[in-house]
Amino acid sequence: MQPIVNAILIADYDPHWPALFARLRSRIEPALEGIASRIEHVGSTAVPGLAAKPIIDLDVVVPSVTAVPVAIERLASLGYVHEGDLGIAGREAFRAPAALPKHHLYVCVQGSAALANHLAVRDALRADPALAQEYGRLKRRLAREAGSDRARYVDGKTVFLSAILKA
Repeated sequence: MQPIVNAILIADYDPHWPALFARLRSRIEPALEGIASRIEHVGSTAVPGLAAKPIIDLDVVVPSVTAVPVAIERLASLGYVHEGDLGIAGREAFRAPAALPKHHLYVCVQGSAALANHLAVRDALRADPALAQEYGRLKRRLAREAGSDRARYVDGKTVFLSAILKA
């Protein structure tokens, strides 16, 4: 049987993920001084014990929409490529420089729904290890079933994540 090209990989939790986040944050913090109010580790790699795609998610939080263009410009000076909001209002996505460890970087406006959702899901999963384990099992199953179909994988997680946000 041929391996699936670009298959979605779900890895066991790696205790080095928080340090990797800290290393990435320390690289971008100086460029965002005076613009970013904080940089949050979000996504599954931010939840101890949770299986995840081994890709760190960072939310750069800015105080208002007027700070977004400045953040875009400063991140560009570090090699980040702005990709727009990718259909999610209040969150600007960036492609990371290829030489860095795999990560997703977003600029989120304080008070935006996108930021609130990232933090709510992270915090709910951190607070409930059984819920985190259930989510990990779901992600592994979806990755097996979806192969390299990322849209199918993401769609499969939607009901579970929506239930967390409703709670």
